[in-house]
Amino acid sequence: MSAAAPVARRQVVLVTGLSGAGKASILRVLEDLSYETVDNPPLGILEALVGDGREPLAAGVDSRTRDFEPGAAIRLLEGLRQRADIAVTLVFATAEEDVLLRRFTETRRRHPLAPGGPFGASVSEGIAREAALMAPLREAADMVVDTSDLPLPELRRMIERRFGIEGAAGMGVSVVSFSYARGLPREADLVFDLRFLHNPHYVEALRPLTGRDAGVAAYVEADPDFPPFWRCMTGMLERLLPRYVQEGKKYLTIALGCTGGRHRSVLAAERLAHHLQTQGWRVELFHRELMAGAAGARAAGREAGREALTQAS
Repeated sequence: MSAAAPVARRQVVLVTGLSGAGKASILRVLEDLSYETVDNPPLGILEALVGDGREPLAAGVDSRTRDFEPGAAIRLLEGLRQRADIAVTLVFATAEEDVLLRRFTETRRRHPLAPGGPFGASVSEGIAREAALMAPLREAADMVVDTSDLPLPELRRMIERRFGIEGAAGMGVSVVSFSYARGLPREADLVFDLRFLHNPHYVEALRPLTGRDAGVAAYVEADPDFPPFWRCMTGMLERLLPRYVQEGKKYLTIALGCTGGRHRSVLAAERLAHHLQTQGWRVELFHRELMAGAAGARAAGREAGREALTQAS
């Protein structure tokens, strides 16, 4: 007699974290992925919602939730994790305090735990109170997403990689170039430092270009230490990536950094993404500093346009 086929478990994603850190954006991405989405249901009915249906479910739970109490939320999470009919994941969204303060100031929204208005010390106090309140949930989280310097398109890709269509082949790999001056990418699993290579920044003709340009690529690849580094890195990844798959990892972020994040790291990231794609891996490529620069240029253009309109009027 053949064994019965395993019963598919309902996917449940609980989204929590700090106000202003992007919980609503994460829920919207999950909704686009065909999750049934509920924002801030009372804890008392959340368990009933989980047991009602087979479609994937995403629920927002935070300090605005009626009858919210961290201990009760943790007990609910532990109970859900013991159930055989569901697979639950807790996602915690966070950001640096100065980033949260700026977001609340720009949007003029009141912080849910701020005792006063939307500005100054009252918001800072609310952020601190909420961080302390939510600390147990952060400790219990399966996935912590820091959105301090994470553009919305990359946040969407991150959530899609982690919670996308079940059964997608293989492990998703993200290759990210970055500048050490702006800090390590918080989502990085593996980091490679390219600062030992000759820097195109000091070549006047190459300085305004990027690692996507042929001149920069030729300059970096001509460095006598680049070929042995490339062989060592790719050889190591050829051994590591299959082992990550065996351990059940669904997504991996490889970060390559240099001083400015525009030349050496961009060239190496471009090459690595292509190399991994030719080996059959699902790869996404993201140049953090180039994207940040493009966003800044667009913002400067919009500001110049507004100034021109003001002068014209």
